[in-house]
Amino acid sequence: MNKVLGREVYTSNVQLGGPQIMYTNGVSHLAVHDELQGISNIVRWISFIPSKSNASLPVIRSSDPIDRDIQFVPKESVPYDPRHMIAGYEVDGQWLSGFFDKDSWMETLSGWAKTVVCGRARLGGIPVGVIAAETRMIEKITPADPANLDSEEHVVQQAGGVWFPDSAYKTAQAIKDFNKGEQLPLIIFANWRGFSGGMRDMFDEILKFGSYIVDNLREYKQPVFVYMPPFGELRGGAWAVLDPTINPEMMEMYASESCKAGVLEPAGAVEIKYREKDINETMRRVDNIIQDLQAKLTAALAAKDAQLVESLRKQISQREEHLLPPYRQAAVLFAALHDTPGRMKAKGAITDIIPWKRARPFFHWRLKRRLEEEEVRKKISEMSDGGLSSENVTQLLIGWLKEYAKKNPPGSGEDNGIWTNDQYVLRWLAADKVEIRKKLAILRQNTLVQKTKALAIQDTATWSSIMLETITALPVELRQSVAQLLLKAASQK
Repeated sequence: MNKVLGREVYTSNVQLGGPQIMYTNGVSHLAVHDELQGISNIVRWISFIPSKSNASLPVIRSSDPIDRDIQFVPKESVPYDPRHMIAGYEVDGQWLSGFFDKDSWMETLSGWAKTVVCGRARLGGIPVGVIAAETRMIEKITPADPANLDSEEHVVQQAGGVWFPDSAYKTAQAIKDFNKGEQLPLIIFANWRGFSGGMRDMFDEILKFGSYIVDNLREYKQPVFVYMPPFGELRGGAWAVLDPTINPEMMEMYASESCKAGVLEPAGAVEIKYREKDINETMRRVDNIIQDLQAKLTAALAAKDAQLVESLRKQISQREEHLLPPYRQAAVLFAALHDTPGRMKAKGAITDIIPWKRARPFFHWRLKRRLEEEEVRKKISEMSDGGLSSENVTQLLIGWLKEYAKKNPPGSGEDNGIWTNDQYVLRWLAADKVEIRKKLAILRQNTLVQKTKALAIQDTATWSSIMLETITALPVELRQSVAQLLLKAASQK
């Protein structure tokens, strides 16, 4: 570079390709101090990944109890390190546990786009991909280029809970890595108020990078859980790119008991749906003083008393101006009621409300059930040659589960909605493997019969040729038996 520039600009290759460049721009996933640490991180990373494509996940026995509570609890309006929520941390010599297994968290790309945190962890020994939002203010530093004498180091403050062009791209890249490269299930802790939409961000292609998130979620082949943590918010475009309808077969959305979500914030919803004109109409409908003044105004208009009409109109205007702030506040509070987890569940926007402290055992059993269920679904798809829709497969599995439940009734408290009881479904899938294999064999047989019948109707000549070749290839004894069956069938017809 110095030869090209014709002067001694750079003093070291580190200025062009060192950790301070490659680690902070997302080219390098990890930065280490020495070769031993590098090899250790590689081995640890590989431990999360299946041994080969489409193989089972490398589940290990966890020393961290599955059924424990989560001790770290975010506080309202207090920024916190999302790594504490994910992995736990030690404070004053006491360990506060996080969502995932202790010491299982491995973060990657931590030097780049710091408003998003991504990495891998284990939940009850099951490896998963993890994406979370940073809630604190972050500094993004763009170094000065020694080759340009006019350039200066540029420091930009980035707010937490907002997607910027670099963090949106980081999110999309992490989703793609987890899906296609590593085939891991994914848990997203959703706490974004939207995308940064300033002129510079729009120029830096934030719309394109945001759309990459949707593209990669749509193609995700493993279970995806979107969970809104305590006091988290999901707004605007952030809601749009994480909506489970993007990939309904794989995505599920859950909320903690204290989160908020909605495309618009309450004040914005009121500004659009319940403007000042509508608030004034409400005042006139419910406020006794304004109603009395309106009645006097009507009488004054009938009497054509211009001075009194002007005075009454002024009083009404003053009364409306006096009532406007509390009425607007009441409207905002009413709009905020639509952002609660209960309302979200009632509208079908989320699957369920999961209390934060008990989220760990819930998602462990849910994830384990989904992984086992997906294995059976894949086999059903293979046996049926993809002839069944997702809804048909679900109904088929529910039917098989009900047959099992007749012989093995659920225990106390498990009789309501056995299909939604993850632990009971897991017991069925583990205990009824032989019977499920038999049902899959029958399904394969029925699929072949249906295909054969369809071929016979659509192309009789081809079907006859195949049948003749098949019969000819059979041993003599079987050929004779088939011939007798064909003759018998022909005589019955």
